[in-house]
Amino acid sequence: MKYKAEVTIMPLKELLDPQGKAVLSGLKHLDMPQVKDVRVGKHIVLELEAANETSAQEAVDEACKKLLANPVMEQYEFVLHEAGKK
Repeated sequence: MKYKAEVTIMPLKELLDPQGKAVLSGLKHLDMPQVKDVRVGKHIVLELEAANETSAQEAVDEACKKLLANPVMEQYEFVLHEAGKK
């Protein structure tokens, strides 16, 4: 079966997020004081084929652990859909 995985990777909450701080500063300069915090991460979409949903989840988890996310600095989560469904 064909699957689509939407992976969200974010910096760990305990770590500073320099990109988020830069965006927050920019928003303050644009006169948007109502924004109090910004965290910047990555959104990755994978399309894959697997025998079943469990195999697809294992493949996406492995891709995240081995390449997409740095576990020292980032956390990840993903949502898996059958291709053509959302």
